[in-house]
Amino acid sequence: MALNDPLGNVLSHLYNCDKIGKPEIFIKNSSKLITTVLQIIKDKGYIGDFNVVKESKGNIIKINLLGNINRCGVIKPRLSFEVNELDKFEKRFLPSKDFGFLIVSTSKGLMVHEDARKNNIGGRLIAYVY
Repeated sequence: MALNDPLGNVLSHLYNCDKIGKPEIFIKNSSKLITTVLQIIKDKGYIGDFNVVKESKGNIIKINLLGNINRCGVIKPRLSFEVNELDKFEKRFLPSKDFGFLIVSTSKGLMVHEDARKNNIGGRLIAYVY
């Protein structure tokens, strides 16, 4: 079976291992998108430190888990949004206001939906974490 969405596979593996209580996980596929999303999740305090280990067959990401993730996943299809539509998507993907965050791709790079609202930038929805 082919793995069609590497970011979706990483987030589901992260969620499953966090729920069963593993202290750390290893992820074999690594990309700039995956490391940037993991950095945003780390900055928000949902995962611990992570580092990329260079291997001869490819990079491996080692992630320390804290047990703080209630749910995370990708948003498929990658819906585009304008700044005034963020409330609608926040209600759709997050359980309540000010609980969790959406990761969005904008012309300024990946950021959290609150930063996109502050900077008055639209873009595409990538993932959610709460």
